[in-house]
Amino acid sequence: MAQYDVIVIGAGPGGYVAAIRCAQLGLKTACVEGRDTLGGTCLNVGCIPSKALLHASHQLHEAEHNFARMGLKGKSPSVDWKQMLSYKQEVVDGNTKGIEFLFKKNKIDWLKGWGSIPEAGKVKVGDEVHTAKSIIIASGSEPASLPGIEIDEKTVVSSTGALSLPKVPKTMAVIGAGVIGLEMGSVYARLGTQVTVLEFLDHITPGMDGEVQKQFQKMLKKQGLDFTLGAAVQSVTTDKGKNTVTYKLRKDDSEATLEAEVVLVATGRKPYVAGLGLDSLGIEMTKRGQIAVNSSWETNVPGVYAIGDVIEGPMLAHKAEDEGMAVAECIAGKHGHVNYGVIPGVIYTAPEVASVGATEEALKDEGRAYKVGKFPFMGNARAKAIFQAEGFVKILADKETDRILGAHIIGPGAGDLIHEVCVAMEFGASAQDLALTCHAHPTYSEAVREAALACGDGAIHV
Repeated sequence: MAQYDVIVIGAGPGGYVAAIRCAQLGLKTACVEGRDTLGGTCLNVGCIPSKALLHASHQLHEAEHNFARMGLKGKSPSVDWKQMLSYKQEVVDGNTKGIEFLFKKNKIDWLKGWGSIPEAGKVKVGDEVHTAKSIIIASGSEPASLPGIEIDEKTVVSSTGALSLPKVPKTMAVIGAGVIGLEMGSVYARLGTQVTVLEFLDHITPGMDGEVQKQFQKMLKKQGLDFTLGAAVQSVTTDKGKNTVTYKLRKDDSEATLEAEVVLVATGRKPYVAGLGLDSLGIEMTKRGQIAVNSSWETNVPGVYAIGDVIEGPMLAHKAEDEGMAVAECIAGKHGHVNYGVIPGVIYTAPEVASVGATEEALKDEGRAYKVGKFPFMGNARAKAIFQAEGFVKILADKETDRILGAHIIGPGAGDLIHEVCVAMEFGASAQDLALTCHAHPTYSEAVREAALACGDGAIHV
């Protein structure tokens, strides 16, 4: 029976980061992981492989639509799906092996297998029981489905199956217009699939700024995605290799069907806590099936902590990473910090969509006085040069103090641009602080500065 200061259950972004930080702080650390590779859902069947396919399919789009305009002439490339999947796996392998290297470098023991907690201070992996002063649950999440839908990962798939289809389908129905559905839908649309997105709500990307939602949908429609909004999916049936999605339109309760070669169920994710023994341990759970924790990420059972997708908050890898570092600090007797008001969200389509802080709708609901600074990428020379000038940057600031309350970007490099606003918000900066900061020309980031200027006397290039 091995003895540790900390045992982390789960080697996803939250778990492996927590383990590394614990080791850096001098704690003898082990990490439990049942997969053959480290990195969890994100590195193996989530964030990383999907970004590889998004990149590859975007290059195809550029070759088909923009190369000739730039004087790059010749036959458009054909899609070798098998090679594209091989490229995707190469990207995954490079990242997962990188985590193995970091574990060895930081002297973290990888306990291979699925873990459970028979009692406080003990973790069972296979037939072995290990002791630890502190236990961190970072077991992540799994795809959530709907009643009447059975996912077989062949023709009715979750995001996992969508990353490894045997061929590019002719037709695809995507259930859910959130991040996962739109990212994977855009991949296959670029590869030639006729994609139809069914969404229960009357708008896409729930929780996002309303103006961005409308612009984003228009741009995706231009790329070939069809949308049926206000559609309550009832069932998916499979017969002779054909899938039929039955749904009701909420506006009039009329029933309709849609046939598709592949159905992607992208209706969100739920905490994965099966087999951990939380019931017998007496761990307190929320009504939504999440693990309840205090401000130090500790559960009601002393010495047992939880982070990432198993607790409240957005199910984002970087949120889990922040919590992983913070909980390690707490366990080591230091102060762990996570600013939940400054956690960015990104959709990695082309164009990218990114946001941080409050939406305009939320500020209106709060009755807060605010001002809007907006700048279109049409006024940005760099964006125009690469044919991505349709989007905009929008900054929301307090009407009296000018303090930045939120930002929303749709356009080139949005996932990277959002972070200068995140840093500004972390320091309590005003829109004027951003506006007075010199930005290199020509860069996409100038659009952020212009939006900040628009919170004051006005942008220059519009």
